[in-house]
Amino acid sequence: MPATLEQLRRCHFAVDLGAARTRVYVKGAGLVVDQPSVAAVNTRSGALIAVGDFAERMTGRTPDYIRVVRPVTGGTVIDIEMAQRMLRHLLGDRMRRSLRRKPRLRAAACTPHEADPLARRATVETLVGLGARRVELVDTLIAAAVGCGLPVERAEATMIMVCGAAATQVAVLSLGSIVAAERVPVGGEAVDHAIVQHLRLEHALMLPSQSVRPLHLALHGNGLNLSGPSATEIHGRDVATGLARSVVIDTAAVRDAIQTPLTAVLDGIYRVLRECPPDLVADLGDRGITMVGGSALLPGLDQMVREATGMPVSIAERPDVCAVRGLGEMLEGNIEPLVLKPLGA
Repeated sequence: MPATLEQLRRCHFAVDLGAARTRVYVKGAGLVVDQPSVAAVNTRSGALIAVGDFAERMTGRTPDYIRVVRPVTGGTVIDIEMAQRMLRHLLGDRMRRSLRRKPRLRAAACTPHEADPLARRATVETLVGLGARRVELVDTLIAAAVGCGLPVERAEATMIMVCGAAATQVAVLSLGSIVAAERVPVGGEAVDHAIVQHLRLEHALMLPSQSVRPLHLALHGNGLNLSGPSATEIHGRDVATGLARSVVIDTAAVRDAIQTPLTAVLDGIYRVLRECPPDLVADLGDRGITMVGGSALLPGLDQMVREATGMPVSIAERPDVCAVRGLGEMLEGNIEPLVLKPLGA
């Protein structure tokens, strides 16, 4: 059963456990944690070595007895104990003590659209391990729509596209509810994987995970749909010799390589529009699609969606924190509940 606004107002903190980043909002204090969902563990002793930014920088650079793990995949907690340990270290001793002093500590959390019961239970158990006596779950699509300021409570269509690291969620909202939605298991990680595979097959170059970001920046000048000449130098390891090697990459070829995962996202948008009543689709002709999530900043993605759908497309301000910001608005009581009065009342 979805949480009500009255239940959310009683919560003391909110958590957005994403595949890429973990964010924590504390009532009255604002956003206190915004770190990568990564932890580094010593496999010999079981000790937690690092979390967040420091642990992410250790990826691919550790000896064999140090393992870098991601306890969250696609918005679903796959390792409850590690997720709890990561959250404790990210919050810090002072913030944890402050929360534990709250009587009957309550928490709120985002869950992906149509998350299965096991995924919901894993999220609840993770926050219960932090001391929460009760956990309220909110659909990520609703939280993100509230966080980017969409008028979800009106009898008008609003369309939101949550571009995450592991999945993309698309929905049409009206009267505070989801009319039609689709979750596509393609996100920023799939785009990065397509780039890595392209360089391995075409240039015999193994690319470190941290080197994908320069290619994103190189795409920024031309976007995903334009074919203007552009090139960038990438450093990696030669597949045959194992030696360090640099190659000059044509970004037009990279754009072609990532079209396949991005096409799956467009198919999801089309399916959502086909499920909507014609009146709501007509509203979207003027209002268009609002993109949120960290992967919404992929250069040229908004232009590709705009050309494919013929609708206006905009990227929300600070799209990466819209979901947790929406939870914060609900916790602070800044959202008016939707009341439908019966006729004659």
